[in-house]
Amino acid sequence: MNIDNLSLAQVMEEEIELIPLMSKDEESKLSKQDISSTLPILSLRNTVLFPGVVAPITAGRDKSIKLLTQAYKEDRIIGVLSQKDIAVEDPMPEDLYEVGTVAKIMRMIKLPDGNITVILQGMKRFKVKKYATEDPYFTAEVDILTEKVPTSRNKEYPIIIDSIRDLAYQIVEENPMLPSEAASAIKSIESNTFLINFVASNLMLNIDEKQLLLEISDMKLRALEVMRFMNLELQKLELKNTIQNKVRKELDQQQKEYFLNQQIKSIQEELGGNSTEEEINEMRKRALTKRWTEEVANHFDKEINRLARLNPQMPEHNIQRNYLEFMLDLPWIEITKDNFDIKNAKKILDHDHYGLEDVKERILEHLAVLKLKGDMRSPILCLYGPPGVGKTSLGKSIAESIGRKYVRMSLGGLHDESEIRGHRKTYIGAMPGRILQSIKKAESSNPVFVLDEIDKMTASAHGDPSSAMLEVLDPEQNSNFYDNFLEIGYDLSKVFFIATANNIGDIPSPLRDRMEMINIAGYTIEEKTEIVKRHLLPKQLLDHGLGEKDVVLGKKEIEYLITGYTRESGVRNLNQKVAKLVRSAAKHVALEEEFNKKYSIEDISKILGPSITPDQYENNDVPGVVVGLAWTSVGGDILFIESILSKSKNGGLSITGNLGTVMKESATIALEYIKAHADELGIKSDVFENYKVHIHVPEGATPKDGPSAGITMLTSLVSSFTQRKVKAKLAMTGEITLRGKVLPVGGIKEKILAAKRANIKEIILCEDNRKDIEEIKAEYVKGMIFHYVKEMKDVLEIALTDQKVKGAKVLD
Repeated sequence: MNIDNLSLAQVMEEEIELIPLMSKDEESKLSKQDISSTLPILSLRNTVLFPGVVAPITAGRDKSIKLLTQAYKEDRIIGVLSQKDIAVEDPMPEDLYEVGTVAKIMRMIKLPDGNITVILQGMKRFKVKKYATEDPYFTAEVDILTEKVPTSRNKEYPIIIDSIRDLAYQIVEENPMLPSEAASAIKSIESNTFLINFVASNLMLNIDEKQLLLEISDMKLRALEVMRFMNLELQKLELKNTIQNKVRKELDQQQKEYFLNQQIKSIQEELGGNSTEEEINEMRKRALTKRWTEEVANHFDKEINRLARLNPQMPEHNIQRNYLEFMLDLPWIEITKDNFDIKNAKKILDHDHYGLEDVKERILEHLAVLKLKGDMRSPILCLYGPPGVGKTSLGKSIAESIGRKYVRMSLGGLHDESEIRGHRKTYIGAMPGRILQSIKKAESSNPVFVLDEIDKMTASAHGDPSSAMLEVLDPEQNSNFYDNFLEIGYDLSKVFFIATANNIGDIPSPLRDRMEMINIAGYTIEEKTEIVKRHLLPKQLLDHGLGEKDVVLGKKEIEYLITGYTRESGVRNLNQKVAKLVRSAAKHVALEEEFNKKYSIEDISKILGPSITPDQYENNDVPGVVVGLAWTSVGGDILFIESILSKSKNGGLSITGNLGTVMKESATIALEYIKAHADELGIKSDVFENYKVHIHVPEGATPKDGPSAGITMLTSLVSSFTQRKVKAKLAMTGEITLRGKVLPVGGIKEKILAAKRANIKEIILCEDNRKDIEEIKAEYVKGMIFHYVKEMKDVLEIALTDQKVKGAKVLD
């Protein structure tokens, strides 16, 4: 059986002339008509018949034809049920819904192909009790269902009906497929019940949803559900019309722009201006003189032919043109001639950077290898150290010393892989990666390329840029670097890459393995003094338009400036302080005022304000207070370790000061070592049970971690347990083990500088750190005594005196 769903338009245009819409009287007469308790059942597919609604049905199956023919001859009353699954060709009772509509056959027409078309009008709803026969067609015993119609006292029902009528008008207005006569037809419907059924029958709903409406007995609830579906359909129609209007407007705009551009193109050609064809011809001429490989040339020809075929109004045209212009701007095999004069390079490095002897020596070695080898397949240099020590400016000096172009790329905060590899040019707004953009800017394929802050890259949802950097910094891979925008390999093997970092621990190990790490330690006070005299002060005077005699700083004043106003390993903050002094002089000169050009300490204090109080060694009057040496990302610092004993029944250890896991473990190891060697140290074993140990590291707001405080904590604890004084003006650094060994630690130069600032005279170090002290110029550590130890007992022998502190406690 083939069933055509009846649309609102079809009802209005075809059937309204055959059968008028039901009036209230006709509805009342139809509802009072007696219905037999046994009905022949006709199954419908693709539609649900509602009471009062007229629907044309075409039947082509033998069972359906026999049923309709027999019923038409007799009382013309049948039962109509909808199929659950429209794909079932021969439905059984379980394939049909239980609730259907009693229908009256209004007309029947036999078609030439043997099928029958009937006009059915719904009368009442029914529910199947049981099926009586299956042959030659289904018959069933049914219960007639009554409609629960709200009384006149219900004030909401009329409002709902009015809302349904208004929504129906809006749907007719929004839907261009519906004729305008449909609104008149809806207006002429008098019966509220018929209006609900009529609208429900013609909504664009699936069978399940319509069946759900049919099975609702309460007309108010059915009306509310119908109104809900009507609202959804109206919203869909409005959205559809909005989209169509937008697309139509955009298309009209594109056509308008096309015609205008064609006119502009014609005018430009008449005036002798550049047309698209002329732009393409200019690119072809540039390509003829461009130095690149045959592979790149063939790729360019292919892409420019594609540009010639594109419509100039298409967005892809601009992308393709930008792509070809980028290819033409890249220096494919254009390089600058190297000047590997090692003596000249040394002269430039010494002129630009004071100190850093080891670093400059390593750079000169690197340049010497490049000169002898003749290619760049050598390790990438990574300069790491505190901020402001000259890592980035060293790259500029290297470029100047060998006559290469200099380009710098900041990687700080980079979190998108496409910043390195670029975007595919299929996207609107696609751009090449910053590596190739920098190469284009340098106009050379062999610049000195500084990758600044390589430790500050972070992974995100857009990829891991450090992974993309692996190909850039691998000499075995970067000869054919692939950029997503360029879509062809580019040779980076001639580029002299120099990376800079503050903390190498933040660099992923695969990336770190591809670089040779060169540590740039902090400057001593003597080095900073020379840097101010030779570089910072002259540069600031030049930048502020002053002469070299307008500001004069003596050695004593410079040292006061360094120790009183800066606490850093580099000279960045120091440079800012010098700039402030110079600005003060510039103001006096501009106002033509008299001032003291040779700044005194009092003048510096007046301009810069109160000086910071440097960490100083205090005294050794209290047991358990020991000075340790710490390394931070901005240089070295001294660290006070304090311990105290308090009466307790169970003993124990507590630690404060915002310490990390490693420092807490060092404290535990130190205490356990003391317990194991209590007899040797002259400590009663009962003390550990009777006293609780508390270790504190001041400045609790600052996170602290690392193994360097191991021997410091050991000395502090032994001093507390024995009440012995710690040697005056002594500091120490080193890691400890349970076996009693002292292990080496890093950051020695920065720690020594911090100790010197704090007026420390003696330092205890691991024997393996002796080589780090020997690398520091003797003049910078003059007056300091270094004790090199291997065992914990050596530390205690040096650090603790035989003298008890004043008011020493007696521990029992």
